[in-house]
Amino acid sequence: MRKFNIAGACEPSEDFMVDISGKLKEIAELVSSRQYFVINLPRQYGKTTTLYCLEQILKDEYIVASISFEGLGNKGFETEEKFCLRFMEFVRNSLLLANISDEYKEAWVNKDVSDLTELGYHITKMCKDQKIVLMIDEVDKTRNNRVFLDFLSILRSKYLARKNGKDYTFHSVILAGVYDIRNIKLKLIQVGLYSPITTEDKLYNSPWNITAKFNIDMSFNPKEIESMLKEYENDTHLHIDTGLISQEIYKYTSGYPFLVSNI
Repeated sequence: MRKFNIAGACEPSEDFMVDISGKLKEIAELVSSRQYFVINLPRQYGKTTTLYCLEQILKDEYIVASISFEGLGNKGFETEEKFCLRFMEFVRNSLLLANISDEYKEAWVNKDVSDLTELGYHITKMCKDQKIVLMIDEVDKTRNNRVFLDFLSILRSKYLARKNGKDYTFHSVILAGVYDIRNIKLKLIQVGLYSPITTEDKLYNSPWNITAKFNIDMSFNPKEIESMLKEYENDTHLHIDTGLISQEIYKYTSGYPFLVSNI
């Protein structure tokens, strides 16, 4: 029997889930318009579940490389060479079940790539004539690392070059995390891991200033909460006033996903 999940990502076959198809449609429109953006939300707000559901929607039209930096570890960011190898391996592994050739999947790992500049050339090669969406969950796990800052700069440079018709790169990039990654340079300055040059704006010259605004409300409204209650009603064959209860739940939780499932 399905349950109300308050621990980790939700799985439709195992957990009661809110119908977020409206939100997913809005996010998919950002992807369709080739935007790079950040889903910046508190913990247990459904970021990972949202990325999973979004991948299911996009995978028929795009090659979706959905990875997480949670398991990358500190060693993966010690040098550019280590980061490049782990990043390529993560992308390759994320594509194992994708409906694309094994040759293309394996080509994502090129052990001759030893720095971020070479990784940029490799991304160009792999993205040419392909519509690849890159999703990185738990991206703020790396917020104190200079290598990741430089990686964002590479993605930014390639994004700008693509707009001018001078490069190939990811169709869309989605970063998800708790910390606002657009302020990563400020964080690095504060902990002594980055020293800006004299002509550089210390606070606001973000390597991710190409990001589109993400204004989609990810909290659950009463109608969305009711969709989950109706799933519960159907599974248990109980007769409940789903409209009234969803309004009460919203009143107590303001639509915060963790609290909605918990209550």
